[in-house]
Amino acid sequence: MEIKEQVAVLMQGTEYGDEKIKEAMAEELHERLLQAKKEGRPLRIYCGYDPTKADLHLGHTVTMRKLRQFQDMGHEVTFLIGDYTALIGDPSDKDVSRPILTSKEIQENAQTYADQAFRILDKEKTKIRYNSEWLSKLNFSEIIKLAQNFTVQQFLSREKFKLRWEKCDPIYLHETLYAVMQGYDAFSLKADVQVGGTDQFFNIVTAARKVMTSMGAQPNIAICLEILPGTDGSEKMSKSMGNHVPITTTPNDMYGKIMSIPDRSMPIYARLVTRWSPEEIEKIEKSLADDKLHPRDAKMKLAYEVTSAFYGDKEADTAEKDFILKFQENSIPEDIPEFFMSKDANCLDILANARLVDSRSQGRRMVEQNAVKLDGETITDWNSQMKPGVLQVGKRKFVRLTYLEE
Repeated sequence: MEIKEQVAVLMQGTEYGDEKIKEAMAEELHERLLQAKKEGRPLRIYCGYDPTKADLHLGHTVTMRKLRQFQDMGHEVTFLIGDYTALIGDPSDKDVSRPILTSKEIQENAQTYADQAFRILDKEKTKIRYNSEWLSKLNFSEIIKLAQNFTVQQFLSREKFKLRWEKCDPIYLHETLYAVMQGYDAFSLKADVQVGGTDQFFNIVTAARKVMTSMGAQPNIAICLEILPGTDGSEKMSKSMGNHVPITTTPNDMYGKIMSIPDRSMPIYARLVTRWSPEEIEKIEKSLADDKLHPRDAKMKLAYEVTSAFYGDKEADTAEKDFILKFQENSIPEDIPEFFMSKDANCLDILANARLVDSRSQGRRMVEQNAVKLDGETITDWNSQMKPGVLQVGKRKFVRLTYLEE
C-alpha cells in the first residue's frame, strides 16, 4: 500500500474539532511514514488502556481496530496497560473524580483486557507493556520538572474540570497529573503515533507532544478517533446507559444489537468498527444516497461485518439467518427459555429476576420506552401483574412465563 493510501486508511474516523489540526496531523503522519521508510523501520504505535473495568464493549474496541490497521501495514504496536495511571483514573470524560482501584483489581482487569483485545489484535505482533515500568521509577524532582510544562489554567479550561469548578465540585490535585503521566508514557515508548478517542485530545495533542518536545524527543502524532454512540444513536456507548454492545456476547445478540441502531448512526459505525476501506464505505454511502441500496440492507451488511470480525463468517451467517427468521418474518423463536413466576409477580420483578435487564432502573426505562411486550401487547406499567405467555424485551430477548406450581 502506498503511503498516501496508508494515510487515508489511518486517518479514517479521526476527529480533532478543527480541520486545520486534522490536516496538520495527516501531513505529519505522511512525513513520518516517509522518514521511517528511509530509515528502514516500522512506526512505533501505542494506545494506553486503564483497566478500570473488567469487561469491554464495542466502543472500547474502536482504538484497537485502528491499532490492527497499523499492524496490517507492518508497523509495531504496543498495547499499553495503564496499571499506574489507573491509580488516578483519567478525568477526561468524567465530571466527578474516579474511584481509586486496588492493585489487585487493576491486575485482574488488566488480564481480562489483554484477553479480549486479542480478539482484534494479532497476538504474535503485539507488545504488552505496563506503564509502572517507568512511572514507578520517577523521583519527585523529575515529576516537578515534567509539571513545569503546564499551567493551572490549562487544566481548568478543560471541559470536565471547568464544569466541576463552576459547580463548586472538588478537583483533586492528583487528577492534573494524569495528562503529565500519559505524556511520559509516550516519551518512554519513543512513540511515533499515539491512538486515542477525542476525549484524549488534551492528553495526546497537548500533553504528550509537549512532554516529548521538552525532553528532546520528536513529538508523537495524534490519531484522535470519534466516540462511538450507543445503540440509541445519541449517547456515548456505556454499560450504565444500557446502550452498549458487549464483545463477549453471542453472535446472534451482537448482530441483533447492530441492527437496532438508528440509520443515522451507520456511517460512524462503518468508520470506527469495521474492517472496510474508505473506498468501500464511500461506495455504500453513495448507493444509499442514490437509493440503490435500502437502509435495511446496508445495516445488514454492517451487522454482518461487525459480527464476522469477532466470530467469523460462519457464525455471522447463522446470526443473520436467525435475525431474518425472528424479525423479518415476524417469527417467535422456538427455543425460548422458560421462567417460573409467582401469581403476584409484577413486570419489573420478572425483568430483573429473569435477567432480561441489567438493573431495575434499566427495566423501568425499557417499559417507559414501550420496549416490553407480553404476547405482542405493549406493557406500559412496570408494576402490572403478569400472566403466562411470551415476554419480549427489545427485539432480541424472550422468555416464556409460567406459574410456579403451588
